[in-house]
Amino acid sequence: MREETDGTAEARDTGEAARKRRFPLVLKRPQLPEEWWRRAALAVLCVLIPLMALDALLPPPLARAETISAVVLDRRGAALRIFPVEDGKWRIRADLKRTDPDFIEALLAYEDSRFYVHGGVDPLAVGRAFASMISAGRIVSGGSTITMQTARLLEPRPRTLNAKIIESLRAVQLERRFTKKQILELYLTLAPYGGNLEGVRAASFAYFGREPDRLSPDQIAMLIALPQSPEARRPDIRPRAAVIARERVLMRLAASGLVAPDLARESASYPAPDRRDFPGIAWHAAEEVRQQAPASGDIVTTLDMPLQKEIEDLSRRAAGPAADGVQVAILVLDIASREVRAAVGSSNRSTAGGWIDLTNRPRSPGSTLKPFIYGIAFDDGAASGSTQISDAPQTFSSYRPDNFDRTFRGDVTVAEALQHSLNVPAVSALDAVGARRFAAALANAGADLSMPLDADDEAGLAIALGGAGLTVRELGALYAALGDGGLARPLVWLKPDPKVTATSSPASSRIMSAESAGEILNILKAAPTPDGRMPASLTANAPVIAAKTGTSYGFRDAWAAGVGHGHAVIIWIGRADGSPRPGVTGRDAALPVLFDAFDAIERIAPSAGDAVSERLIDTISDAPPDPLRRFGSQDRPPQILFPPDKAEVWSDEGHQSFILAAEGEGRLQWYADGAPVPVNRAGEAEWRPPSAGYYRITVVDANGLSTSVGVRIRTPDS
Repeated sequence: MREETDGTAEARDTGEAARKRRFPLVLKRPQLPEEWWRRAALAVLCVLIPLMALDALLPPPLARAETISAVVLDRRGAALRIFPVEDGKWRIRADLKRTDPDFIEALLAYEDSRFYVHGGVDPLAVGRAFASMISAGRIVSGGSTITMQTARLLEPRPRTLNAKIIESLRAVQLERRFTKKQILELYLTLAPYGGNLEGVRAASFAYFGREPDRLSPDQIAMLIALPQSPEARRPDIRPRAAVIARERVLMRLAASGLVAPDLARESASYPAPDRRDFPGIAWHAAEEVRQQAPASGDIVTTLDMPLQKEIEDLSRRAAGPAADGVQVAILVLDIASREVRAAVGSSNRSTAGGWIDLTNRPRSPGSTLKPFIYGIAFDDGAASGSTQISDAPQTFSSYRPDNFDRTFRGDVTVAEALQHSLNVPAVSALDAVGARRFAAALANAGADLSMPLDADDEAGLAIALGGAGLTVRELGALYAALGDGGLARPLVWLKPDPKVTATSSPASSRIMSAESAGEILNILKAAPTPDGRMPASLTANAPVIAAKTGTSYGFRDAWAAGVGHGHAVIIWIGRADGSPRPGVTGRDAALPVLFDAFDAIERIAPSAGDAVSERLIDTISDAPPDPLRRFGSQDRPPQILFPPDKAEVWSDEGHQSFILAAEGEGRLQWYADGAPVPVNRAGEAEWRPPSAGYYRITVVDANGLSTSVGVRIRTPDS
């Protein structure tokens, strides 16, 4: 047994020896001590930790990349206006989605073909550049990657070896922090294009007049050639140098197969582009949204560029020659969303006041608030469109309004009073509503009147005729509410971000009920149209517009406001300094512009027709209930027309008599110091004062309501 065991062991030893001879490397593995691994790990940490600390303490400087131009876009992404940064440079943030893919492909092929492979520094490019320098005895080509060039743009330095080393380190830092797409966009934001132009979008706007989203081969080559030597190749200053550099790029792109040779030769023959102005549409509105926007960069508004251009042209035509100093402000609102579709702050910036946004300056609104006075009166049950109301001389305490044409029409309907903008009925309605209450209702709707209200309500009755300040924007909010069933909401200038979920809807308030708003619109749509315009009811496919005009005291402001086809439009015409324009009224000057604006809306941005205003019109009955057949007949006392309160009347003692006049319900009975006043053959109260002195004149109507005034009779001897 022992011999067998020993023999087996000997055989085993022989087999192991044989395997060792056949596989020496496999069997002789070095066994490193555990202490060696610990030291290696510690050495790596000793290198990495300081590098990470330095990376954290000295991050890449990104200040230049964060200071960029604001680009105001319309709701479809078209550029309206671009603002330079503080140092006067045009530095627009690049966006690969707005950049021609052919340009990106050509740029990478020309500047950094291994961009998506290397980690910020390309050893192959560095080696190739070094080898060419050795063979030529001078620098032939650089080894900088796009990431290294971006680092240099972020932190400009003289081109030395030390600077190149720092750029390489910064490039590694950028690669750690950003994606390749972000680095490329950073480069295309900062790349110099001559003068005060930085970034491919700024260059494209300046030289081609548009975004770089669709570029021809000659444009692609120019945008690649310029950053290499931006000042020496500026197309607007050194066109020949720019053309030569562009041709060199085109030939290389043709050699790379990115551009057809024939097309490259043809593109090389084109002249150098000239410098163009940056977009400057919606000048004042762009400034408004830039103030509202949370940051610079692209700001997407609710404006509609084609409509904005049309409305700006319309305002210039309406203003006429700049020598007249006339400005026109226009606001177009989408009723359903309250989005501002077009806004013109002034028609001409070369005219006095043209740099001021006149949509945001309080002006007297004239008669444009009358629809809201009547609407609240409708809600109160005090009137309807068919209610009879008096258009006759009346005195409200010390306030005695007059009609614009100095004539009175007697009894009219509320609808007629509103359509013809009669003043006395509107003041009567405001007196019933209450001036303070009316002003509070407008303020709650976002139209805070600047008005000198005194202690009593009568002092504010002038609101009905424009005795308060209101802006175009505030009036636009009111008329948009009128077209939305009386519901007021704030105006919207910025397009909502679909990625952001709204936590709450915009604040809203009700000026009047939907029924009253519909009746007011129904009345206004039958108002007189501008001269030369047929009523919509007589014209096929004509826009039905509910319009109201206004003219301020002294002919300083001409207004027209309207609702139709899902939009509200406000027109203001005047001088920025408030100087009068004798004889110019809202009906003559502003109303035709209003109808032209609605024509443009229907032609360029037609509404879907689902606004509340479209559903409200033509839904109101013309027959009011019995209590509304006459305005204020239930509780309004008679109004004495003559003699006015506290008047002094001269009389030849014993020979002078006076006809007393008043407006009231039914038969009127007059008293002088309590004594009945007789009537003459014509049925008029004829009073003959017995002597000089003070008298109390009282009139009583058929309902027993009375009004008294004090009068002093003076004679030559008194």
